[in-house]
Amino acid sequence: MPRFRLDIEYDGSAYAGWQRQADLPTVQQAIEQAIAKFCGDVISLRGAGRTDAGVHATGQVAHADLAKAWTGDKVRDAVNAHLQMAGERVSILKATPVAEDFDARFSALGRHYLYRILNRRAPAALEAGKVWWVPKRLDAGAMHEAAAKLLGRHDFTTFRSTQCQAASPVRTLDRLDITRDGDLIEVRASARSFLHNQVRSMVGSLKRVGDGAWSAADLRAALDARDRAACGQVAPPDGLFLTKVDYPDV
Repeated sequence: MPRFRLDIEYDGSAYAGWQRQADLPTVQQAIEQAIAKFCGDVISLRGAGRTDAGVHATGQVAHADLAKAWTGDKVRDAVNAHLQMAGERVSILKATPVAEDFDARFSALGRHYLYRILNRRAPAALEAGKVWWVPKRLDAGAMHEAAAKLLGRHDFTTFRSTQCQAASPVRTLDRLDITRDGDLIEVRASARSFLHNQVRSMVGSLKRVGDGAWSAADLRAALDARDRAACGQVAPPDGLFLTKVDYPDV
C-alpha cells in the first residue's frame, strides 16, 4: 500500500491530545475520519509525538498507508476539505509519498519543542490558550543559565509524569534555550525523544528560577534527586508547541 508522510499543524485547545481515545476528541481521530471520508480507507495513523491535551503543533508528522497512489497534493487538499467541513482545528500542511519503511515515530532522529510564556501584568487576550500567562516578572537570563544544568544525558525521573510509559527515564537533552523578546519568553528544547510531560516539567521548574524561588543549584539538585516530588510546578499545556521532527536526509 502506498505510504504518505503528513506534515500537520493543529490547535490543541479543542482536543484531548494526539492519540485516539474512545470518548474524547483527538487529533489522530479527526485526521483518520477525514481520510475515511475522502477515500473510504479505514487507517491507523502513526504520529511522531503523542502530544497531550491542549498542546499544539506547527510541525507534527504522521504517516498513513492508503489503498491508492494518490498525488500528495490530492491527499492534502482532500483531507483538509473534510477537516474544514467537520470544523476541526487541524491542517495538513503537506502530504508526501514516502518509502514503505518510513515510520513517523521510529524513523525520527530528533524532536523540537517551543514553550511560550507571556510575562506581563495584563493577561492574554489575542493569544489566550497559546501562552502561559505569568504576571510576575521573570529573569530570563537566570533561567537560561540554569537550563544548562539539564543539558546532556541524564536520568530525568524528576521531570517525567508518573504515568510515563517509557522503559527508561534516561534521555539526552541537546538544547534548552531561553530567550526574551519584550513580554514574551520562549523556551526551545530539542532531543531525540522526550519523556511524558518532560518539557512542561522542565519549564515549570525553570519558572521557579526565573521568579527567584530557586537557584541554578536548586534546579540541578532537583534533577539529581531522581524523584518526581522534587519537580517544580508542571507548566500548563497552553504554551507548548511541537515545532519540528527531524528525519534522515531531510
